[in-house]
Amino acid sequence: MSYGRDTTDTLGMGDVVSNESLASLLREERRFAPPADLAANANVTAEAYERAKADRLGFWAEQARRLTWATEPTETLDWSNPPFAKWFADGKLNVAYNCVDRHVENGLGDRVALHFEGEPGDTRSLTYAELQREVSQAAHALTELGVQTGDRVAIYLPMITEAVVAMLACARIGAPHSVVFGGFSADALATRIQDADARVIITADGGYRRGKPSALKPAVDEALTRPGTENVRSVLVVRRTGQEVAWTEGRDVWWHEIVERQPEQHTPEAFDAEHPLFILYTSGTTGKPKGILHTTGGYLTQVSYTHDAVFDLKPESDVFWCTADIGWVTGHSYIVYGPLSNGATEVLYEGTPDTPHQGRWWEIVQKYGVTILYTAPTAIRACMKWGDDIPAKFDLSSLRVLGSVGEPINPEAWIWYRKNIGADRTPVVDTWWQTETGGIMISPLPGVTATKPGSAQVALPGIAATVVDDEANEVPNGAGGYLVLTEPWPSMLRTIWGDDQRYLDTYWSRFENRYFAGDGAKKDDDGDIWLLGRVDDVMLVSGHNISTTEVESALVSHPKVAEAAVVGATDPQTTQAICAFVILRGGAAEDEGLVEELRAHVAKQLGPIAKPRRILPVGELPKTRSGKIMRRLLRDVAENRALGDVTTLTDSSVMELIQSKLPAAPSED
Repeated sequence: MSYGRDTTDTLGMGDVVSNESLASLLREERRFAPPADLAANANVTAEAYERAKADRLGFWAEQARRLTWATEPTETLDWSNPPFAKWFADGKLNVAYNCVDRHVENGLGDRVALHFEGEPGDTRSLTYAELQREVSQAAHALTELGVQTGDRVAIYLPMITEAVVAMLACARIGAPHSVVFGGFSADALATRIQDADARVIITADGGYRRGKPSALKPAVDEALTRPGTENVRSVLVVRRTGQEVAWTEGRDVWWHEIVERQPEQHTPEAFDAEHPLFILYTSGTTGKPKGILHTTGGYLTQVSYTHDAVFDLKPESDVFWCTADIGWVTGHSYIVYGPLSNGATEVLYEGTPDTPHQGRWWEIVQKYGVTILYTAPTAIRACMKWGDDIPAKFDLSSLRVLGSVGEPINPEAWIWYRKNIGADRTPVVDTWWQTETGGIMISPLPGVTATKPGSAQVALPGIAATVVDDEANEVPNGAGGYLVLTEPWPSMLRTIWGDDQRYLDTYWSRFENRYFAGDGAKKDDDGDIWLLGRVDDVMLVSGHNISTTEVESALVSHPKVAEAAVVGATDPQTTQAICAFVILRGGAAEDEGLVEELRAHVAKQLGPIAKPRRILPVGELPKTRSGKIMRRLLRDVAENRALGDVTTLTDSSVMELIQSKLPAAPSED
């Protein structure tokens, strides 16, 4: 996951926070000190920064002792073959044991692990003892289906308890999982099944979304008609909505029929710390999604530590709620592995924030006494739009820490969040990290940091991040450049699944011996970091990374489209809106229904989240003499700005023709 997106030139046009507004913010210097009572009892104090700086590897070795190891590691980091890291490589552990069994063994079996809230209003609270039983039964079921250590399992589920159980069951038997967001299309699912060579798929008949059942099983059935999915042996189906589903005998199996008859005890096996835990696919600029590989010991160490430190977790009294979907890394790290490794009590909500009413989230906070809320700026801005009076109807006094994730949070939303949700007293921790980093990297600490609205501020203890210029020189305070990570960290991705060279080229080729995150950033006069957006061709739409190349490929696959160029235009609600410029094939008519036809085609190919907000058929695209499309100029058009320099274009009149065809208003659905 990555914060927003820059346009083209170094941190110039279309930044989520423009240089002008950023300068204004820095002049205002609004800061909020930690509440005195929280600071006095904080899990992490300022001393941690000095301790980690003095002995970084010793610091991480200490954090690894948060976990229960079957074989204690004696080696912290093996960096002998950079950038291929090995953390705690001679240690052995089981992730599911750390997230479930050890809490039961420590007398916490009656503690609630998950408060499930279904969108229709059905509820279920699952204790750690009950979670242990269900994970054990699911692990036995997967074994019965022939899943062995190292086999990949694809998970395509709504936000229900079985999703958490399935992930932990895979971890328990050493089968790396590949969770696919339930909003993705059959084609997107198929590409992920193919790349990971998954042997089993866990899905559901459907889930509830915006007040009605939304089918999932048909997308699995369609995906399995694609070449390269032949190795899928079984489809394990959770009955959630009761929808009628097509059934393939010998392949499809009902979850309740195979899982619930299994033994309730299962002995977990310890795996090497570098054993693969999961593959999670993220958009790539080549059009082919990248399978980000995370392993076991280092990943669990960092997500456990950061969940405890960044949210100041008190597991005996806190109720934690991360509103993300498990299809994204936030759901992996801060719904499943981080919180459960810490023995937390969590809320798991299936639906949308406005179903059946716009106060649903705040109703849930009140109902369960949520104390820590972690959500995305997109959702916060939606709540702002709905009105201050809606959260004011509910008792939100239980909240003591608020978090933000997924994109830069604009200062106005930050202030609204603190004031209207946090009663102007709760710390707001604005976190920066990515699918690739595995865990939180840059964030205020709620008991330490005087927070600044809109800034992620400083790297956490044990993390080394800075901002550099084009020549890899660290920029002074007050200057901007590229965000880089200068030292390996425990939860870092180990490679791109099946493609070590792409891992090297994507993350380590821009700056020697430094991980380039793909984001631009600025340091203020205090040295605090402000994220300014992406500098590659990945768009950020409502917190989801979407490759321009993937959308372009989907458009060109339509028989009426010859060529396409896609850009992300700044949008106050979704961070970016997808805008497409297409050249039609000869004979294709620019009729009234064409745009909606193309939008529907992209939705079918990639999923509704990738549907362009605006599609503009054009006669030609702006290209340089070398044939490169000047997306910077298309962004100017999409954002209704004055055009930048057009002197490098083969034909500068192209832009006049494009501007003359601008539609009156984009579609909003």
